[in-house]
Amino acid sequence: MKRGKDEMRSEYKRSDFTKLERGKFYSAVAAGTSVALLEPAIAKAFPTSKAVNEALAGLLVLTEKTTRIPRRSTRRRRKTARTT
Repeated sequence: MKRGKDEMRSEYKRSDFTKLERGKFYSAVAAGTSVALLEPAIAKAFPTSKAVNEALAGLLVLTEKTTRIPRRSTRRRRKTARTT
């Protein structure tokens, strides 16, 4: 059964929509930032966006310091003498 454009599902109440703010994240998204949903335990540990950004920046610095790209040795390997 199709519903009209003005009909809402029964599980929604109009009173739920009075708490919403239209365009709440528009300026942040327009500025090129990302919005991410955190799990409750993580949100408790990092209560502000500044705390999240500092933790992630620290993780990036640590990753750059600990990640090494292995290079091949430029020295030639010595041939070992075989004994037969």
